[in-house]
Amino acid sequence: MAKLYFKYGAMGSSKSAQALITRFNYEERGMKVWLIKPETDTRDGVVTVSSRIGLRADADVLSAGDSIRACFDRRLSEHIQTDVIIVDECQFLTPEQIDELRDIVDEDDIPVLCFGLRTDFLTHLFPGSRRLFELADSITEIKTICSCGKKATVNARISGGRVVTKGEQVMLGGNDSYLAMCHSCWKKRIAREAGRQLPKAGR
Repeated sequence: MAKLYFKYGAMGSSKSAQALITRFNYEERGMKVWLIKPETDTRDGVVTVSSRIGLRADADVLSAGDSIRACFDRRLSEHIQTDVIIVDECQFLTPEQIDELRDIVDEDDIPVLCFGLRTDFLTHLFPGSRRLFELADSITEIKTICSCGKKATVNARISGGRVVTKGEQVMLGGNDSYLAMCHSCWKKRIAREAGRQLPKAGR
């Protein structure tokens, strides 16, 4: 039976690479993959999913107003085989689009694998990610580490060498704009840059 999968990780955890490797594994077995990405993510050209390690593949791009259900039904009407759907940067999908992916899993028995971020630079859930946590059959963390060696969970936004704590939720950027950090290092850096000290444990 098909499932809805949510595989999330912090910046630099090779989410896109995992999505592309998963696509390759399915296609190596003769299965047809529908690779999609939100229009919001335009860093690598609007029709491309690419990773830091050089993997790259063409993808269909969806805007916030697009119906994934309608796009999927159009593929069916055009006799385009779809055995699995893989979504990169799924945090940028709308909750309604996540609902449509859930419907495709339930009604068409097509597995859907979503790769993306859990939270923004202020540790708040993206709307698409929140809906996936509510609906996904399988939730897996793709881990990466902070410079201190602990697991990174925060997507710290960096500007001028400093951690940003205000701004719009969505601001695209690569290694120069974001840094994966553990929560402790993130708080300490914000405090240090503000010229104050965090209280010690036990106080």
